[in-house]
Amino acid sequence: MSAPSRTRAPRRVLWTLLVLIIALFAGIGATAKFGSGQWSPKLGLDLEGGTQMVLEPVLADPNAAISAGQLEKARDIIAQRVDSNGVAEAEITTQGGRNIVISIPGQPDAKTLDQIRKPSQLRFRAVLVAGSGIPESAATSTATATTGSPSATSQAPVTSAPVFTMDPAATAPATSAAPATSANAPIPPALTAEDPTPTPGATSTSTSTATSTASATGTSTAAQPANASDTAWVTPELVKEFTDLDCSKAGAINDFVDDPAKPLVTCATTKAEKYILGPVELDGTDIADASSGYQTGQNGQPTSVVEVRLSFTGEGTTKFAAVTTRLFGLKADQTRNRFAVVLDKQVITAPSTNAVISNGQASITGSFTIESARALAQQLKFGALPMSFKLQTQDDISPTLGKEQLGLGLLAGLIGLLLVVAYSLAQYRLLGLVTVASLIVAAVTTYGVLTLLGWSHNFRLTMAGVTGVIVAIGVTADSFIVYFERIRDEVREGRPLVTAVDAGWARAKRTILAADAVNLLAAVVLYVLAASNVRGFAFTLGVTTLIDLAVVFLFTHPVVAILAHTKFFGGGHPWSGLDPERLGAKTPKTRYAGRGRFVTPTLTSEGKA
Repeated sequence: MSAPSRTRAPRRVLWTLLVLIIALFAGIGATAKFGSGQWSPKLGLDLEGGTQMVLEPVLADPNAAISAGQLEKARDIIAQRVDSNGVAEAEITTQGGRNIVISIPGQPDAKTLDQIRKPSQLRFRAVLVAGSGIPESAATSTATATTGSPSATSQAPVTSAPVFTMDPAATAPATSAAPATSANAPIPPALTAEDPTPTPGATSTSTSTATSTASATGTSTAAQPANASDTAWVTPELVKEFTDLDCSKAGAINDFVDDPAKPLVTCATTKAEKYILGPVELDGTDIADASSGYQTGQNGQPTSVVEVRLSFTGEGTTKFAAVTTRLFGLKADQTRNRFAVVLDKQVITAPSTNAVISNGQASITGSFTIESARALAQQLKFGALPMSFKLQTQDDISPTLGKEQLGLGLLAGLIGLLLVVAYSLAQYRLLGLVTVASLIVAAVTTYGVLTLLGWSHNFRLTMAGVTGVIVAIGVTADSFIVYFERIRDEVREGRPLVTAVDAGWARAKRTILAADAVNLLAAVVLYVLAASNVRGFAFTLGVTTLIDLAVVFLFTHPVVAILAHTKFFGGGHPWSGLDPERLGAKTPKTRYAGRGRFVTPTLTSEGKA
């Protein structure tokens, strides 16, 4: 087989890599020209500076005090809002036990600033429609949205849904007075795509209801909704919003207005469900306390059921009693029997109601772990303060490190790169040029990926991120050393270079994959558990580890495979770095074969004569 035919596959791999790199930078160019992208990576707060805002809480009662837990919860909510825009390396801290200080890299737009300052309020709304968090066809939605009745749609898979019950610790006998609804009752989505052909009766009923609902809301003479659970709230406009809503998309509900006097289309925090909710009936000020733990049985001993316990204020008790009376009367409709808890426009839980709760002591049970129940209790308790913020100050801040420190960091990276190149040329001679070329490809790819991530995920490169990129030089060099040393080991065993390259790659790639998997796992764990700039280091380390794998598989190995078929490298030239004599390769011994003949055995790919 000729050399060109033997190198056809490696050449195809190199062409594939070239096309990917061209596509990467074409994408960067398109975002720079037609969008908000740029040709260089975005810089973080420590290298570019940004905007600092001090937010002061505005309370319904000016004399009310703010606990450290409430302020910290508000800080966490704002941090989640900022992080939802991408890996921006923002800093959110508390100040003086009352204010929240937000430092954002660059110059955020008005929409971002408004999203950060908007009120964070806990509200309770009745569920009118519930469905899967992904969009559904308009036809199915129109046919079924307005009733929320399980008869108009197919049932959802059985899940352990949360349920409102009376607190058994406070009123144990009262729970037996109300028919119980199983905690494992299915969540009945009012809009599903599982049954695209509903029964004729259901279709006609739903369509007529939709028409009457639209008429009721579109004319001044039509009857107004009787209560917050009335399906007359569901207008065709709400149905369209509900149908088009895709909860899996970031910022899907950002543009929806959370007006307490009107219905709301929104998503669950898990993204699994979306809802049309009625007007607000209770808010966070109606909650006196919330706690979590194991439910107590009638014998006074803890059971294995995890619950979240709610205590309402005097006014909240009256409101909640009226709501549960109405919702319990809708127990046949498993959608409209639910009462959603909404924080920051997202539903954190939507339990069914299986009792009339008139004593202000409620229990939420379902598929909770003790950790998830504790988290929900904190949200309910700390969301009890209807906390909104006013902007106290907003200032431009200078970078804490600046371009000079960035230059020094890049200089350190360049010195490290030159040391790796010098070592490669000294150890592997001209084969070390493959290392140089691979590092250049890795650097270009890393630059392009970080730049594109700045546009797509608002990633900003901090000094910690630069450190992660510098560390990646060593990670990449390790992969080359492992590969080259495996090839040289095979040459020492007496194999021809072409065979040595194949055998060495088969063994080296397992080691490279294992080493990079450990690095990637460490980066993921560090990113999840760490905070502040350490996450920037972990993020860049993880990205560059993946780029290292791509370069080794798509560039280094194909290039070495092509060079192995050249006379200079394949023939073992002394300056190639693969000279068998210099490496101390084994020479097969000549043996007498009889009749005056001497034979030199030929080594197989396994190194056997």
